[in-house]
Amino acid sequence: MTPLSVNWNDIDDVLLDMDGTLLDRHFDNFFFEEELPRRYATLHGLPFEEARDRLMTMYRSVEGELAWTDLHYWTKRVDIDVVAMHKELDHMICFLPGAEEFLRYLRQLGKRVTIVTNAHEAGVSVKAAKTGLDRRVDRILDAFEVGYLKMRPEYWPNCQRLLGFDPARSLYMDDDEGCLIAAKRFGVAHLIHSAKSSSQLPPAPLAQFVSVTSFAPLLNGGLTS
Repeated sequence: MTPLSVNWNDIDDVLLDMDGTLLDRHFDNFFFEEELPRRYATLHGLPFEEARDRLMTMYRSVEGELAWTDLHYWTKRVDIDVVAMHKELDHMICFLPGAEEFLRYLRQLGKRVTIVTNAHEAGVSVKAAKTGLDRRVDRILDAFEVGYLKMRPEYWPNCQRLLGFDPARSLYMDDDEGCLIAAKRFGVAHLIHSAKSSSQLPPAPLAQFVSVTSFAPLLNGGLTS
């Protein structure tokens, strides 16, 4: 992994992904890869594996489009209320270790902190209600406000117009390589990959970005990851 060195004096805006960076992606993985296929199987009288294969094909068919994360779209597509399911399973929604401490640290530094997420506003609302995430940051900006998902090149100029950040003085952290690549091409200067997106999966560092498995290297000016 590339060594991490952060000089917070060079950064005004901190742009943070939500799921897999601040919140444990185990919830989303379980929801879309296990529980929703299980209920879809019951609804249609299918074996679990066949139901999961069908849903995975559906997911891939709209990957990269807003529909990919649109909970209302999926409610109609699979005929199951996925927003209600989010609320039902909200006991599984939680911060990744160290995330709350990191957010407190950024507040102490006086940085402007914005959550930039591909998630749909209905899912954001459930997660914010469960974790209080919205009270720990300056703003949560979902992709539907921007008009594109973060891996799309069109996302970043639109995001900048909405937030007014200077790419040269901004730090962006995400667990998704495609989103980081798009941000790099736009000119965001400080990019960090969250390599430990789920508490239930091993770290998956990237070669081309600084990858961290915890928030510790980002505290106190940055250490070696």
